[in-house]
Amino acid sequence: MIQSMTGFGKHVIQLPTKKITIEIKSLNSKSLDLNARIPAAYRDKELELRKTIASSLVRGKIDFGLYIEITGDETSSKVNEGVVRQYMKQLNNIVDADQLALLEMAVRFPDALKTDREDIDEAEYKTIKEVLQTALKEINTFRSEEGSMLEKDFADRVGTLQNLLEQVESMDLERQATIRERLEKAVADIKANLDSNRFEQELIYYLEKYDITEEKVRLNNHLDYFMTTLNSKDSNGKKLGFITQEIGREINTIGSKANYAPLQQLVVQMKDELEKVKEQMLNVL
Repeated sequence: MIQSMTGFGKHVIQLPTKKITIEIKSLNSKSLDLNARIPAAYRDKELELRKTIASSLVRGKIDFGLYIEITGDETSSKVNEGVVRQYMKQLNNIVDADQLALLEMAVRFPDALKTDREDIDEAEYKTIKEVLQTALKEINTFRSEEGSMLEKDFADRVGTLQNLLEQVESMDLERQATIRERLEKAVADIKANLDSNRFEQELIYYLEKYDITEEKVRLNNHLDYFMTTLNSKDSNGKKLGFITQEIGREINTIGSKANYAPLQQLVVQMKDELEKVKEQMLNVL
């Protein structure tokens, strides 16, 4: 079953003095591109968190955010009293203002607040890892649901391609007869005396040149292989992408050999369907 690279997962948990929120968003990308926003206190754990995310999501442009909001009396920031008093003293020499106004100006300057770096609370970090796992389950569920819709779309479009290929096969005999008739008419128009055996040999040569039997067989095989891969257990967008390229090659070759307007119209329809498959394939994990 295929998965989309597009997804969203979010989980929130409330602790006695903190609210922990984890958000994960993903879009399509050729490889894993992980952008992480993590509080400074947890920078030492960033590599571990990245590995956890990478092992679960594998590929895509990932935005990961860890947000910790203080909801109790706990705070890691304190007023730097000495610095603030110095600012107020210097400001008093510049402007004539009361103490409250000086204080309002002073606390806006650099270093007015100091933040003490706290050691990581292992119990809190354990909770963060649990919240992360829940968010990853949510985004993978989202990806699977999106993948189900993509899978149905691919199956419908490949079915359309197979129907068009059947039309190509039924039209091929008529096409060959038309090409033969066209060549015979061209020879008759020039009113030349030609050796009938030599003409027949040349005719066979041209008919073989325009023969699309191998392309039809290969295209049918590629379409079957695409469906087999689509229905496999693992999501493999890159492999499906390679098969799509091979399907495109066979369709292009049939178009270049067609030399018959009705068949070329079918080829245009096949190309249109395949282009839609390619566009959606960019989203497959």
